[in-house]
Amino acid sequence: MTGQQWRATALAFVAGALERIGIIDGERFRPTMELAWPRIVTGFAIMSEQTADLAMVGAAVGTAGTAGLAFALGYWQIVTLLGLGVAGGTVTLVSQNYGGEATDRASLAVTQSVVLATALALPIMGLFLAVPDPLIGLLGAGPDALRHGSVYLVYVAPAVVFELLNLIASRTYTGVGDTFTEMVARAGGAALNVVLSGALIFGFGLGAAGAAIGTTLASGFVTLVLAWGMLGRTYGRLGMEPSPVPIARDGPWLEPTLLYQLIEISLPEIGRRLAQGAVVFPLLWIAASFGPVVVTALEVGRRVRALINSVNWGLSLASSSLVGQHLGAGDEDEAGAYGAAIIRLSAVLYTGVTVLVVVFARPIAGVFVAGSAEIVQAAVFVAVGAVSSIGYGIDGAAAGALLGAGDTRWPFVASLLGRYAFALPAAALGLVTPLGVGGLYLALFLETAVPGGINYWLFRNGRWKAVSRRYRPSTEPG
Repeated sequence: MTGQQWRATALAFVAGALERIGIIDGERFRPTMELAWPRIVTGFAIMSEQTADLAMVGAAVGTAGTAGLAFALGYWQIVTLLGLGVAGGTVTLVSQNYGGEATDRASLAVTQSVVLATALALPIMGLFLAVPDPLIGLLGAGPDALRHGSVYLVYVAPAVVFELLNLIASRTYTGVGDTFTEMVARAGGAALNVVLSGALIFGFGLGAAGAAIGTTLASGFVTLVLAWGMLGRTYGRLGMEPSPVPIARDGPWLEPTLLYQLIEISLPEIGRRLAQGAVVFPLLWIAASFGPVVVTALEVGRRVRALINSVNWGLSLASSSLVGQHLGAGDEDEAGAYGAAIIRLSAVLYTGVTVLVVVFARPIAGVFVAGSAEIVQAAVFVAVGAVSSIGYGIDGAAAGALLGAGDTRWPFVASLLGRYAFALPAAALGLVTPLGVGGLYLALFLETAVPGGINYWLFRNGRWKAVSRRYRPSTEPG
């Protein structure tokens, strides 16, 4: 039996098992996983870049280096989440217009997304270059952590533009149902990042600067690879495909009603994403009051949770794309069936991964820190982060379905409530009560569980179907 036959047999077995226990119909599982698995690999590759940098800097520099990197990665996470917010509007408009066979309109949406992403990236890059010390110092970093974190921000600044453009390209490919092309580009970039960072950190002794330079060079490489296909050029025998909705090089570059729709959809999604990321700053400030060991442990827990959340990179985007395409084709019932099935599948997968991570929490923590006290503290955060990832799974799949419909306002509110009405007050309790570091454990759980519950309810009530009718290719914007 060939490798392809083995994969087909395994896929059929898993699909049959999931259908028998009522998780997802076999006919929906196949297109879902065809879209999702390359995105899961892509997400794991992207998230592993910062995780590997954290581990390598920790080995080369120690706790001061990992604490400094933790503060700097908080700002880098904002860059990524901002890009995901803009790209959220891209995937909505591309999937619905591509599903409705309005490819010219989908192509124009991509072009305007590139312009918008570049306009947002340039000021952030300038900020990283101009005031790195105040940015890191704002979070309560000690002198050594301040030095390492500031150096990282300076050298990673050019990658801000690359990362936002990469996210637009990735979401464009997802919106048209091609997740293989972006997987090859992003996974190749992640591997290059680890090689370059490792050489610069250990071979040249550059520490945090080496990690940042590796990230910048690897991100630029990915931009060049994806830009080739986004301009409609073929990749030859690599198995990658040119975008069927390429960037409109000859114009038009601006169409007011479509730009309005892109901004209308993207703004709440940007807000939701930034609400997810910005909460890390007060959490890091609170962790800093307990010392650099807790700062490092919190970041290790968050990095491991981000790796687990690679599953969401696939299932959330599969949910957006499949729901959006069926809505664009006018099939609301099938769109709803796909969304519900992917939410159930996500909950099952996240629960299984969580159990494994909790069991191996201590050896996982040992990859990042060396001392016994540091390993114990980091292991607790790893376990708590893993449990909280279940909320991420439900939140991502449900929000993905809503995003495919263009319904992004209430998920934004859900994110605000979870992070700032529940998680942040819980963490602050640790500063004024005997709860101590336990407040941070509770915060990690609440920041995902509350938005997950709200977005699941929003999906169940079905209002998103009516919202989607405003953005379908057969409907003129009001």
